[in-house]
Amino acid sequence: MIRTAIFPGSFDPFTVGHEDVVRRGLSLFEKIVIAVGYNSNKKDFFPLEDRMQWIRDVFVDDDRVVVEKYEGLTVEFAREIKCTHILRGIRTAADFEYERAIAQVNKAMSGIDSVFLLTTPEHTPVNSGIVRDIVKHGGDAGQFLPEAIKINIQKYL
Repeated sequence: MIRTAIFPGSFDPFTVGHEDVVRRGLSLFEKIVIAVGYNSNKKDFFPLEDRMQWIRDVFVDDDRVVVEKYEGLTVEFAREIKCTHILRGIRTAADFEYERAIAQVNKAMSGIDSVFLLTTPEHTPVNSGIVRDIVKHGGDAGQFLPEAIKINIQKYL
């Protein structure tokens, strides 16, 4: 069986921190499915199809990374596409507590283990909410976005 991880999130937008987690995750997994989902606790800013295309642009040269959209429970989608693990990035202690609880429930529901990668120090303060706020207010969020996304995000300024 191919070691496949699902990396779920709303990725509104996909940041350099997300990119770093995926690239480092590729040393652990043969395939990573970036699952762009709908989060009922968040109001989307960037259109779903744009977010998915931006992520595809970031990994255009790596066929081990696939981008899919999904709705519903992450574990149900993970089972559907035969993922062996759930990949998550951890920035802070608060992230860990939140992700630990979800991972334990996911494991109980599906048997699928979660793997956590700590963000690199330079990416710890970066999150999609901060990047959205910078973009909404006309600021330059370029340093927080993967190179392939910097150009495409200009139409939202």
